Amino acid sequence: MLFNQVIGQEHIKNHLRIAAENGRIPHAQLFVGNEGSGTLPMAIAYAQFLLCNFSDNTEACNIKCDKLQHPDFHFAFPVTTSDRVKKHPVSNLFLQEWRQFLNEQPYGSLFNWLQHIGVENKQGNIGVDEALDVVKKLQLKSYEGGYKVMIIWMAEKMNIAAANKLLKLIEEPPQKTVFLLVTENEEQIINTIRSRCQALHFPVLAAQDIASALMQREQCSESEAAKIAHQAEGNYNKAVQLLKNDGADLIFEEWFVTWIRTAFKAKGNAAVVQQLVSWSDTIAKAGRENQKRFLGYCLQFFRQALLLNYKSDELVFMETKTGFDLSKFAPFVHAGNILEIEKELNDAIYHIERNGNAKIILLDLSMKLTRFLHKKEDTLSS
Repeated sequence: MLFNQVIGQEHIKNHLRIAAENGRIPHAQLFVGNEGSGTLPMAIAYAQFLLCNFSDNTEACNIKCDKLQHPDFHFAFPVTTSDRVKKHPVSNLFLQEWRQFLNEQPYGSLFNWLQHIGVENKQGNIGVDEALDVVKKLQLKSYEGGYKVMIIWMAEKMNIAAANKLLKLIEEPPQKTVFLLVTENEEQIINTIRSRCQALHFPVLAAQDIASALMQREQCSESEAAKIAHQAEGNYNKAVQLLKNDGADLIFEEWFVTWIRTAFKAKGNAAVVQQLVSWSDTIAKAGRENQKRFLGYCLQFFRQALLLNYKSDELVFMETKTGFDLSKFAPFVHAGNILEIEKELNDAIYHIERNGNAKIILLDLSMKLTRFLHKKEDTLSS
């Protein structure tokens, strides 16, 4: 992938290109950005630039990089056991699927990747077996005599054992070895690794860049591209899903509407509380990645309602598919409860991420939501 194939982010492309041409290439960099902002495509383009721009045969090098088969170009990414890989899963065992995934969905999310390998109900991670593989690969001399590049995608999924195993190598890598750690949440990476990396923060993509990419890559009409780009919130992956009518949002909306209506009626009503228990059981069966995606969707829904409540209609892009009236719901989301709602949703995501009991987490969240929805704005300022 070349820099001109990466959507937007022109200032970052220029920074990386100029720094490399001037010999200022940090041995460890952290590419930080939200899903769909282009951190992984940029890391791949930068790696290809390092490997091929200083190569004796740039054309042949680019061909190998385009196929993700350059011998000095390495990847580590979250994996888990599957029907094919029963134990000790490492990235090398999934390289064929990984190349196909990047060819089809270079802006894809972790959930898309797990879905691609048929394990979307599990959580992927980067474990100590992977770290040992990385150490082994990078101890070898460069096959073509130039740089060696290791991209660690979703670096926040490294467990403590893996991070500690890689710490020394990231701090003092072999000559002409470059680590590119790609992350959506740098706070989840241990401090000792973060402190050894030069961080580069990616903004969300501009709506115009997303619209242009949709028209060029997906043959989307200008009017539809503009509408989807507005809804995508700077996330190209989400834009593609919206264009292809990904059914997840409809399911999430149905879950959300059921949850809100039940929670609102549950105050002081034991019979309705039992319905919240049943709702929690249903969501708990969906798998942890789906649960986290759903809770992220809930955060977005509440924020859109808040914007509508405070007359910021130009920022409201959500269009419901079930007939749920966002304008009637909006008055119940206000300055008096939005911070508590956001905190509890983020806490729930955190605990599900760490393998907490989903039924208990979701039921506890539901009972708190029942209380929040009945709070009045003018009584909460204190």
